[in-house]
Amino acid sequence: MVDGHLFEPSDVSRSDAMTQRSFLSKPASSSKWHRPELTYPRQVQAAKSLKPYPVVFHKPASYSQALKAAALVFVSGTAPIDPLTGQVVKGPVQAQVEQCLRNISAILEAAGSGLEKAVSATLIVADEEDFAGANEEWLKWFPRNPPARQGAKMPVRIPDMKVSIAMIAEA
Repeated sequence: MVDGHLFEPSDVSRSDAMTQRSFLSKPASSSKWHRPELTYPRQVQAAKSLKPYPVVFHKPASYSQALKAAALVFVSGTAPIDPLTGQVVKGPVQAQVEQCLRNISAILEAAGSGLEKAVSATLIVADEEDFAGANEEWLKWFPRNPPARQGAKMPVRIPDMKVSIAMIAEA
């Protein structure tokens, strides 16, 4: 619906399949309008290793590192885990943001995407005082045209973890 007008699927260019799927349609045998069900194939994505480290980055058991669906890659909240040690990187929030973004970059690369295709991110910090330091490191990775971003405070304390980042990118 645009400006109160309902469009038939034939009013839309055939080249935009995603847009066409979202329009209401009326089956010939019915007088009721309905929205066709939107279904997209889902593909689980996981980084096989985090370059330049040859160590295998193990997929978490309770969730997917990322899912590829509807021409997007949805990366789960990613901790600042060093793939060599399997431990949270210690140090200032800047170092942890850097490690999170390195990990996300490897996950996106495994999905055929990259940080340059990021469209949205969620930055979760343990302490609100860390937002300034997190922004400092963030701007090194996204100096121009950064993705849309929202922030939140961690609901649970995890030892040594100051930040977690989730991201959505174009596939």
